[in-house]
Amino acid sequence: MTLAKRDTPNEVARKRTLKKAAPFAKFETLREKGMSLIIPGPVDTIDQDKGGVRSALAEVGIGYVGGTVNSLINNQLPNAGRTRVANQLYMGQNPTFGTVNFMIVTYDLSRFGVPDGQIIVGAEQQYWSWEAGGPDRLGINILAYYQTLFGGKLELKMGYLRNQNEFAGTVVGGSAAASVLGPSSNILYQAGMSNNAAPTPALNLKYNFDDHLYNRVSIQRSLSPDGQYAQITENPTGLNWDTTNARILWLDEAGYKNKAASGTPETWLRAGIGFNTSSFTNLAYPNHPRANENSVYYVAADRQLWQSDVKGSASRGVYAGFSVMYAPPDLNRVSQHYELRLYAKGLFDTRPSDQIAIVATNAVWSHFAVDAALVKGHLAHHATTAISGTYTAHLAPGVYASLGLTYINKPTSVIHTRETDYALNLLASTSIFF
Repeated sequence: MTLAKRDTPNEVARKRTLKKAAPFAKFETLREKGMSLIIPGPVDTIDQDKGGVRSALAEVGIGYVGGTVNSLINNQLPNAGRTRVANQLYMGQNPTFGTVNFMIVTYDLSRFGVPDGQIIVGAEQQYWSWEAGGPDRLGINILAYYQTLFGGKLELKMGYLRNQNEFAGTVVGGSAAASVLGPSSNILYQAGMSNNAAPTPALNLKYNFDDHLYNRVSIQRSLSPDGQYAQITENPTGLNWDTTNARILWLDEAGYKNKAASGTPETWLRAGIGFNTSSFTNLAYPNHPRANENSVYYVAADRQLWQSDVKGSASRGVYAGFSVMYAPPDLNRVSQHYELRLYAKGLFDTRPSDQIAIVATNAVWSHFAVDAALVKGHLAHHATTAISGTYTAHLAPGVYASLGLTYINKPTSVIHTRETDYALNLLASTSIFF
């Protein structure tokens, strides 16, 4: 008689996960297509397919995902420089609460012979206790059409898009559930890139040379050249075709990406450029007419250094990455951004879906903006440096909680006071998906 080989606890857990996920495979084609950001699928939601509702909708080609992300940021240093909310200068100076709630519905057009065809409609509501962190809004976050051409070589996506989720890869770890947007997004927003809170009309084309090498281009209506706050204040619903002084942003990103597989670490290399024809205030000559020639450049890389579960979930392991971004200082308050990141997915066998991240950033302010502040007698700084550590726990299907601590040298924008030299922000957040 031969003895049966007993599976390890990790292998048992993997088989159970695969068995549980199998019934949800039929929903994969109903998830939003064309994004680099990963939103949890139906198997990782609080409702999953209870009562067969998701299956019934899938039968007629409808898919959905919704979520609520709630965050609290608070400076822990005794000299935090507490002030009235109206005079708050940065996130966490006073306890800052924010909530973002969204719902996205897709309709499958491949049932009518359209290759990978999909219609995507989404809405979002956000509230921030510090208005400058938002501001508050209720409106669309996507209204789009997607399909592929030439056997999947070319991907087309058009409508009201949020290119934050399709270019650059600014979310550490790539998952909406396990990460919070880093400061690198600021330099892209000021260059005009659309995002969840501010979608704009765009046409995106992605050409796949093979399974790894790609080039993605976009013709996008820019955000307001006066910033994200001005964009949302003027167009809170996101439905306006145009905003004041906003014209066209041209984006191009070339990249190489392979997903983790057994014995093959995950790698993502990308480089991008953007040109904006909107009318920007000239920081070098503020009394001159606005300029129509802004641009942004970036390179970024992420690499899996070690796979902790090669035979099971190949994406588990330790990763490292960096980002470098540049925008001309005469038209952009943030001129340079540098980021180093070290993060781990599923580092512990008992917590295979958790993520740990350590991120160091340095944002260099426009020397024209700094000089102008100094001339007026303000205290001003040339750069903002931060280092953060965050742990995100996967508590249950569709439920995540994050706890992090960020030390920031000069947390304000260009101008600071002696009470706002430093910050030690505690971040606590929950993300729930259905």
